[in-house]
Formats: sequence, structure tokens, C-alpha cells
Amino acid sequence: MTFFPQFRRALAEECQPGATVTVVGASDGKFVLPLAEDDHPVIAIESDPVALNGGEVLLPVSGIASAPGLVGRLKDAGLDELVRVVCADFLDTAPGQVAADAVWTSCSWHYSANHKRPLGEFVTRMQQLVRPGGVFGAEFMMPFEYRHEYVEHYTTPDQLARYFAPDEWTVLLRLQTEVFTERAHVGQLRDHKHRMGLLIAKRHPEDLTEGGTRPR
Repeated sequence: MTFFPQFRRALAEECQPGATVTVVGASDGKFVLPLAEDDHPVIAIESDPVALNGGEVLLPVSGIASAPGLVGRLKDAGLDELVRVVCADFLDTAPGQVAADAVWTSCSWHYSANHKRPLGEFVTRMQQLVRPGGVFGAEFMMPFEYRHEYVEHYTTPDQLARYFAPDEWTVLLRLQTEVFTERAHVGQLRDHKHRMGLLIAKRHPEDLTEGGTRPR
């Protein structure tokens, strides 16, 4: 399950054709390739070398297998010239070097290794990547178990919206699902449950951040 189609729609409606998109947590290209196929230059940020370059992965049923990485998939599709791959921890990148007209992320702050860093740090840094007039899109895991209530990274669209100051951002869309079952996959070898949320926001143009009329 993904809210990515809603982000693509907002990208088409709110940004110019050929807008640059930064994907935080690019993995092996689930979101990068469709964006490049739509003629969007993409900055793909990913810290996992196997996701980028391919290698052995553990599959739920068939066991260990060799999987292609983002770099190889882009070359095979003839899209490598449209994508700049950045192998780094997102929070260690300089915002000016990976800024874009739009930013998309899918569950990138939910990995347990990231829980020691406040959710606000992730959101603020991603906001810094969005150029004036650009679009921010994030899908994320919502709390549905008792243990989730103690981890701020399991958030809701309404809670996340509080990070978007109305004098700088307009929240365009908030959505959420009920609890659903996802089939086993790489990294999670058993069927498991999720509840997902989405927030899409547009950063105000520069002329609106310097005393111009604010959108209502």
C-alpha cells in the first residue's frame, strides 16, 4: 500500500513539468524510476549499499537471492542520466546540495536506528530541501499498538501538520488508512500489520514569504 499516486498528482498540479524531485530513502527505486520515467530529474538519497548496488537479500519464501540495486536498475531502464544517486545518511547531507522543487519520502524515519533522533529533526531537514513554491510529500506509519504511543516517529497527519507553519506552508492533503495486513517482504519475513498516513504540503513562493499576500 502506498500514497505515492497522490504525491504524483500533487507534483503534476503544483509544480512545473520537469521539476526536480528529491527522494529520501530511495531504496532500490520503487519511487525513483516512475518519477524519472515522467521526465523528472531525481536526487535519490539512500544509505544502504545493497539497495543501491545490489547483492544478496533474504526473501520470505525462497531464502537468499541476488537482487539488483538502484544503480543497475536505472542503467537497464536507460534512466541513469536523469538521476543523481547520493549514498549517505540523509541527515548528514547538506540541504543546499540536495534541494529540489519537490521532496518525497516513504517511512524513512521509522527505522529503529533513527528513533534516537527526534522526528522534528527529520521533518525540518526535509522542509529545508523544498524550494519556494515546491511540494513536500511524506507517507508514514501511524500508531495502532500500545507500544507505538511511546515512539513519536509513529505519528498522525494532524500531528505532523503542526510542523508546517501556516505563514510558510499550505497543507494540501491529509489522509490515513485503517489497520491493514501487508505481506512478508525483504526485511520483514512474516505478514505484518500497518496503519499509514499521508501529508502533502506546498511551500509558499518567495514573494509570499517576504510580506506578500498569504494563501487562505
